[in-house]
Amino acid sequence: MSAGTEYAGIDGAEALALLRPSRRHELRERAHEVTERCVEKRFDFCSIVNARSGRCSENCKWCAQSAHWKTGCETYGWGGTEACVKAAKEAEANGADRIGIVTSGRCLSQNDVENVCAALRAMREAVPEICLCASLGLLSEDDLAKLKAAGLQRVHCNLEAAPSLFPSLCTTHTTADKLATLRAAKRHGFQICCGGIIGMGETDEQLVEFAFALKEIAPDSIPVNVLHPIEGTPLGERGILDPERVVDSVALLRLVNPSTPLRFAGGRRDMSDETAAKCIYVGMSAGIAGPLLTTPGADFDDDRELAVRAGYTVSRCLREARPQAES
Repeated sequence: MSAGTEYAGIDGAEALALLRPSRRHELRERAHEVTERCVEKRFDFCSIVNARSGRCSENCKWCAQSAHWKTGCETYGWGGTEACVKAAKEAEANGADRIGIVTSGRCLSQNDVENVCAALRAMREAVPEICLCASLGLLSEDDLAKLKAAGLQRVHCNLEAAPSLFPSLCTTHTTADKLATLRAAKRHGFQICCGGIIGMGETDEQLVEFAFALKEIAPDSIPVNVLHPIEGTPLGERGILDPERVVDSVALLRLVNPSTPLRFAGGRRDMSDETAAKCIYVGMSAGIAGPLLTTPGADFDDDRELAVRAGYTVSRCLREARPQAES
């Protein structure tokens, strides 16, 4: 791309061709150019609170929280409003822009919805400036209306993988179920967070399919998880994805989704800082930090430093915020 030109995008055939090892340098440099041209130079962070853990009815092959696998995952019911408020205050003190309530399970009961709504209202009162997000499984129109009234701003529901790959990874719900929730959330005026997991056996063709499926959804944020194999799950023996494949996958996602924030998510702690820096170079522009669900999360300071080195601004320095959090 020359200065002053618009990015025209790529089609599936070109995307697939760029994944050839002989074109790796071109793939990454083109992704970097698109990042420089199309991505806002502000690196934002979010955190999550695991508000209900384990005993999930779904049989997702990667997930420690599924009741179908014996993983030793911590299990507990609704964690309560106080825990959510505490997490929101900690996230704000750490410089996070967003806090997400996450619950295990296919969907919410009506009592669950009321509990989440009460927590959202309390979080908004305690931390007025933070964006409220939630990952609550499959949601109905009625659920979404109640959550909207309680102050929820962003709904998270990952595709997880290419539609052609997903049925081999989960049989208790479908890509169509996920799309129904995402479309309903859009109708209710929510921002959308939708991404997935790389390293679950996808082919080049399926990686391209996944990237274009996300483009069609047009989310406000794309979390990019890298599989962290969990002992006891069917994918527990897969091994950690090759770092170069991680970087190439991020580059491809950037070329197909030129301006959407790509967000470090699960698996970041398995990466070296060198690999993470390469990911930022080719398009990663946001992060999830702090504790995740069943795996360790990224450190705010580590990713903040990498982002600043790459020319991004951040909300504020964590070290400046800590005294206030500890007082």
